[in-house]
Amino acid sequence: MSAPDRGLRAHVVVPDRGVDVRLEVGPDECVALVGPNGAGKSTVVEALAGLLRTRGGSVVLAGRELTAVPTHRRRVGLVAQRPDLFAHRSVAGNVAFGPRATGASGREARHRSATALAAVGAAGLADRSPATLSGGQAQRVAVARALATDPALLLLDEPTTALDVDARAEVRDALRTARSGRPTLLVTHDPLEAVALADRVVVLQDGRVVEAGTTDAVLRRPRTPFSASFSGLVLVPGTATATGIAPDGGGELASGTHTVPPGRPAVAALHPTAVRVRPDGSGVVRTVTAVEPRDGLVRVRAGDLVADVTVATAAALGLAPGATIGLAVDPDEVSVYDPAGA
Repeated sequence: MSAPDRGLRAHVVVPDRGVDVRLEVGPDECVALVGPNGAGKSTVVEALAGLLRTRGGSVVLAGRELTAVPTHRRRVGLVAQRPDLFAHRSVAGNVAFGPRATGASGREARHRSATALAAVGAAGLADRSPATLSGGQAQRVAVARALATDPALLLLDEPTTALDVDARAEVRDALRTARSGRPTLLVTHDPLEAVALADRVVVLQDGRVVEAGTTDAVLRRPRTPFSASFSGLVLVPGTATATGIAPDGGGELASGTHTVPPGRPAVAALHPTAVRVRPDGSGVVRTVTAVEPRDGLVRVRAGDLVADVTVATAAALGLAPGATIGLAVDPDEVSVYDPAGA
């Protein structure tokens, strides 16, 4: 079997939910599936896992058509938000359950369990009861449980959402091991998780793919409002100039990265923390429309521009709705490009 045949090609069609999504995942590739709530991410995961009946479309995995294949015969591993371990089984017993359920002997199942636990750094937990595990430990066991079945496809459905920061880091290490050598689909709301695990990002909205590209391309040069928000960036529409962009709201921003010919539609991507508020009103002049707290800073919205400043700065400048301010951004912090991707 050639390498491309070990990947995933899927067309998920669920009219009742307004979902019509085409996906391809290479044999050793992780694709992050992102989008706002209700975009269709969970529907795609359920369809690929065989938990949801689809109407039309197809799921082809490693050259096998799986559309009519029941869940337990698909060779699909799923790691969800909650580990949902069997309370009456030891950690080793939980991980061995999958191989046993698919016909492995007791000896083989125990071997697979031990191997999978070692792969995610959880060998020392084998004899523990699930009730004694921390959240991060339990999720690593859930990853091992999926690995023990030797899945042809790995589905990661927001696998670290319920964990604290420290636990997320250790589980990401386990997921990095688990995704190696097999097609993996990662549903996440965490850009750091996408950076750590994914080769490509696919953006869903209203049940359709609206943007796709390498992780670096989507995070650095987003083309939709959601992907910009996911990346922590702000998109400023306007017209390209010789040195940057003239925003639709007036003024001009210089850019160290601009390839769009002058006069053509363009967008500028910039991070709110890179925007400086100038008390003398120089720079791009805007009227403050909103001031709101955000992650220990103050987010100042001024039309099409957004600046994150310290509380002390906001107080010193008297920032409030209706105030006229000047905004400046270092050219190296502004990326100008064609929003259509041409």
